[in-house]
Amino acid sequence: MEEKTAIDKSEIIRPDTADTQSVLGQNADRYFKQGIHFIEYIGLAIIAIATVFAGYDAVMEMIHNREVHLGDLLLLFLYLEVLAMVAIYIDSGKLPVRLPMYIAIVALARYLILEMKDLSEWQMIAVAATITLITISTLILRYGHIKFPYPENRRKTKPSAYKSTND
Repeated sequence: MEEKTAIDKSEIIRPDTADTQSVLGQNADRYFKQGIHFIEYIGLAIIAIATVFAGYDAVMEMIHNREVHLGDLLLLFLYLEVLAMVAIYIDSGKLPVRLPMYIAIVALARYLILEMKDLSEWQMIAVAATITLITISTLILRYGHIKFPYPENRRKTKPSAYKSTND
């Protein structure tokens, strides 16, 4: 049995132009999405190459100085996290919010370690509180993801003008 619902006048397309608009719209959407993905890949390649060069520069500086400090190691971890984030984005097309949060935690820890001598007590407390808040936020996001997982297929489809129900 078919149940008819109200049709919005803005959704009505003339029958003689419906097929043409549909094909043109689909082609335009496809080319637009391909263009956006191409730009994304160029941006990701630039980020990855710049990160590799920055990591190389940091390693060469450690070799030149013949010293490795904790700040240097944390900097290398930051570079690795950025590369991991690029790899995950290329593989899945999605960027988990938690990865930039992990990078922020490591960056703040590195800042705290390197600038500890120049920071006042209140500035150290503020940086430590920021690290704590980001950590708590990450835990909340992780808990929410486990407790309320995303459905596998989350396609957004335009509701049909007619709903059909099968008995």
